[in-house]
Amino acid sequence: MLTKDSENTPAAGCAEQWHSPIQFVPAADKSSDASIWEVRTEEQPYAFLSDKEMADSNRYGQKIDLLDLTEHKLPLGRSLFINENPAVGSNPNRNKQHGFFFTADNCIGCHACEAACSEKNNNPPHLAFRSVGYVEGGSYPDYKRMNISMACNHCDDPVCLKGCPTRAYTKHVEYGAVLQDPETCFGCGYCTWVCPYNAPQLDPVKGQVSKCNMCVDRLEVGLKPACVSACVGNALDFGVIENIPANREQARVEIPGFPSPEITQPNIRFQQIKKLPDEMKRTDSMPVKYHKDDQGRYRPAIDQKQGKARHWNLARLSSKENPLVLFTLATQAAAGAFALAFLGAQLGLGEFLRFSQSLLYVPLAGLCFLMVAFGLFMSTMHLGKPKRFYRGFNNLRHSPVSREGLGIAIFMATLGLHILFSLPANGLFQMVFSALFGSEIGSLIAPATSATLATVFGALAVPSSLIGLYYMNRCYRIKARPFWNHWQVGTAFFGSMLSLGALVSALVMIPTLALLGESYQVALLVSAGVLCLGLAVEAIGHWAHAKAMGSVENEGGASYYIQSTTFGKTFILRNVLLGLNLLLATGLLASLLLLDNAGLFSLLGWLLVGGVLVLTSLVSRALFYVLVIPTTMPGAFFWKNKGFEQHARDIGLANMPQVGVAQLRH
Repeated sequence: MLTKDSENTPAAGCAEQWHSPIQFVPAADKSSDASIWEVRTEEQPYAFLSDKEMADSNRYGQKIDLLDLTEHKLPLGRSLFINENPAVGSNPNRNKQHGFFFTADNCIGCHACEAACSEKNNNPPHLAFRSVGYVEGGSYPDYKRMNISMACNHCDDPVCLKGCPTRAYTKHVEYGAVLQDPETCFGCGYCTWVCPYNAPQLDPVKGQVSKCNMCVDRLEVGLKPACVSACVGNALDFGVIENIPANREQARVEIPGFPSPEITQPNIRFQQIKKLPDEMKRTDSMPVKYHKDDQGRYRPAIDQKQGKARHWNLARLSSKENPLVLFTLATQAAAGAFALAFLGAQLGLGEFLRFSQSLLYVPLAGLCFLMVAFGLFMSTMHLGKPKRFYRGFNNLRHSPVSREGLGIAIFMATLGLHILFSLPANGLFQMVFSALFGSEIGSLIAPATSATLATVFGALAVPSSLIGLYYMNRCYRIKARPFWNHWQVGTAFFGSMLSLGALVSALVMIPTLALLGESYQVALLVSAGVLCLGLAVEAIGHWAHAKAMGSVENEGGASYYIQSTTFGKTFILRNVLLGLNLLLATGLLASLLLLDNAGLFSLLGWLLVGGVLVLTSLVSRALFYVLVIPTTMPGAFFWKNKGFEQHARDIGLANMPQVGVAQLRH
């Protein structure tokens, strides 16, 4: 089994549960050219890498010799510390970018590559680092099927590495391998969102991610990866990238069903010469097919597998992403509520200022603090390994998840300090403190100093919350998920901050002012205006998003098709509620401006607006998560088919481990 030596070694990010049939033996002389491992005698000649002349750069302009890209000169013989063995392999091209070569015409769909990979890595039945799917087209007797064997492509621009908040990924100079350490991973699954090829695998049993490791232990002794050596149809090959294997004539960067290589610049090349129909379909449940364009390239299109009937499917709104629904809504509401109450007082609005001096200002700020704490708790419980949550700040240089977490953590910390230094000015706290300790709070800290510090930390809390929400938005701007990769995500998140924040602050502020006998007309007017603004911003974003997704032929359009059919009635209900709520809120706001009086019926109207707002927000955010379709590789009718996986869970078939479908435990 391969493990990492220490976090200071070059292989610190590649400690996966690898099991290799090759037995390691210590090198007697590390300076010699002798192999550091014994090669199994049953290895066939085709399993060995071949040396060829190398190109200087690949087709994307990236240097193939990766030592040329390093900031500091690295030793040519740096060890990967495989199995904590400090010896260095004998491969003369170990600093060149390697990649897979797949000849689609040769693949017979035997799954030998899958079996060899899973055997070598000791994978459970529900995981596969390499999987074989297929697309098909035509009709009898001219029916065509093309199999696709796919694993990690060890990309030039690995989005998994940039997205991972724990820095579990490393792209090594040795072979250009993108390696991942499951022991560093805390199971957020963000890498599985951003990868277009479904390469990282989130194990719902262990709660951690693992992936293809390029079989670097085999490469060190000149052997091709296990999947390549096991391929019975000579469909898979491997070597330095851009080297076309013997008896091949193409080195394409995409074939039908393969997502755009522009997203990550993957290190895989294809050959597919046999003529295929102009339309190729997937056999899995994803409503996507592929059309040949004028240049002969296959592009995604919508496959209306579910028909055009509209359904409710309210039960399916509940998903494994429910904690993220609550996390995003609670955090956005807390940020908006605190910003409105604090900034209103700082701007000198009379009623906001009087509320800030009342007994319930600190409880409102405390409520915001508790909402953020609840959101972070739900986000942490969403992790496969919640106890490792602190690793989420490891990749502040690249990961929006790390930056989101830091922004929200700073917001929570500064909000907590604002509450702490606001306590001396709070009459209720003063009475409790005097009763418990027999002295005034002013004996510990001067009221003026306390008020100044409260203002400073409150002023820091507002921008930190905005930074956190900005990177929350950036987390979902993912090229591999076109339905999310739209500015509507920003309008939804910041619109919820305004509308839900105004609702929360008004629910505390208006009754407080009323009980104190103070006027609450201005407070209600400002809160209502902010709420209407939030609803308007969200409505504009939804309209633009629907218009954009309804006119594209890609996975985003497929998500919109599911939204309009599988969840069609729910989608219409969401839109109707949002529109009616906006009209009602605007009407109530106009009545406040014209009548200059908030009567009982006006307050009841605002309570109705608030109730509908909460319901609409929950439905809308749940749809946001369940609808998205990634640009992933085609599966088969059973294997790697989300529809079959859900069916297996519904009827109990997933209880049989040999089916290869695991129950969702994380």
